[in-house]
Amino acid sequence: MIKSLSRRQALKSALAAPVATIAVEPASAASDTPAAAAQPPGQCILLPQAVEGPFYFDPKLVRSDISEGRPGAPLRLSLRVIEAGSCAPISNARVDVWHADATGVYSGYSGQGASRDISTKGQTYLRGTQTTDSDGRVAFTTVYPGWYPGRTPHIHIKVFLNETSLVTGQIYFPDDFSARIYATRQPYNERPKPDTTNATDWIYGDGQREGGGTVLAMSEDGDTIVAGLLIGVDKSGETAAKAGRGFLRRLLGL
Repeated sequence: MIKSLSRRQALKSALAAPVATIAVEPASAASDTPAAAAQPPGQCILLPQAVEGPFYFDPKLVRSDISEGRPGAPLRLSLRVIEAGSCAPISNARVDVWHADATGVYSGYSGQGASRDISTKGQTYLRGTQTTDSDGRVAFTTVYPGWYPGRTPHIHIKVFLNETSLVTGQIYFPDDFSARIYATRQPYNERPKPDTTNATDWIYGDGQREGGGTVLAMSEDGDTIVAGLLIGVDKSGETAAKAGRGFLRRLLGL
């Protein structure tokens, strides 16, 4: 439980980051395989980048298991990075992920929790980096993220294409899936009702207005939750500037 991401904070993050464009092949049906990242590429839908948010830092930890023993439902996250258009896999791209724990608290920051009295400074849980393999794939072992006020459950990602170009995005879970996990699993069931869903989250909605979605394909393997997404990156730069300007206009309410 931490303070909501305001539009002012989002604007600050957007202005600080280079503009890039992200494309995804969304999970569109319950019959999707657990590893959407492993599915044959289909139509890639371009989205403007999502804001980084106020809780990013680079712990310089190259690792696949980012859980650090944090309590929560185990989650296996599979991502595949491809080039939009050709859908060719992108190898040797650095992928960062980070997200809140089961109670909605990020590592590395103070002033969190309902009373703003929780500090996790010096901690690095639920953060990590990997480099895509020859087929553009990375996989992380983590826990299902909890919610915090004003945001639907999500995971942050960054894909570094080179020294100066990166993609910043946020990826989401089906609302009905989160509702079931929060109602039935510990410690989520201690606070099972998020105050924000995909339908009411303005950052999620901003991406939806651009015609795409970043909802993970979900499955379960015993007690382990399996989630996957195919992420397409526009390396041409032709749509990046337009997407960035449009995103800033919406943040400013223009």
